[in-house]
Amino acid sequence: MRTPTSDDVSGRLDSLNGEHSGVFSPELGEFENAEQRAQEMGDKETKTGTTTVGLKTEEGVVLATDMRASLGPMVSSKNVQKVEEIHPRGALTIAGSVSAAQSLISSIRAEVRLYEARRGEDMSMQALSTLLGNFLRSGAFFIVQPILGGVDEEGPHIYSIDPAGSILEEEYTVTGSGSQYALGVLEQEYDDELSIEEARSVAARAIKSAVERDLASGNGINVCVVTEEGVEITQHKDFDEVL
Repeated sequence: MRTPTSDDVSGRLDSLNGEHSGVFSPELGEFENAEQRAQEMGDKETKTGTTTVGLKTEEGVVLATDMRASLGPMVSSKNVQKVEEIHPRGALTIAGSVSAAQSLISSIRAEVRLYEARRGEDMSMQALSTLLGNFLRSGAFFIVQPILGGVDEEGPHIYSIDPAGSILEEEYTVTGSGSQYALGVLEQEYDDELSIEEARSVAARAIKSAVERDLASGNGINVCVVTEEGVEITQHKDFDEVL
């Protein structure tokens, strides 16, 4: 037995002698400055320079985004894929911080594969949306506002998930700086009896409307169609290819 010194932990309150608050620390996504960052943001609006939309149909879901990345007033990229497959029958659009979104996508893909390996079945869209909300609530993926679209045994689903982790299932939804322009089109043209092809055209018109008026959106369109058969993502510089 060694002789205790002034730095010895045996004289402190810890999980072995009375203090149990840190027994399960650190938790996933637990950061010392997460609360401080949230307080600094306060009620400020989250600005995301992009336009993404999601629509649900009886056959599946359609997700669409523009292809521009902005850095303040500058266009930093004209060829960004803002929708990614994260599940055999599920995809995610991204709006907000690029690095945080890339990290979120990598983390979600890993969790989905782990779930499938452990249980021998695909994760449901409800479980996947809950997982996404939990990741965002952790504070590890600050300022990311995704749309989740997918198909499971219960049918097609579209979820709007905000940067704080709230989850809302919708018939259609939008995110990003061009939202108001895209939403105007969807409000007029969305119908729950749309076919997949009709939904693709409506989504394309919504993105085109945003591109015409929003400086942070542009340079083409990414279109993702998710059905029971899987995920298909295409890129188009010319909107006429989709309209």
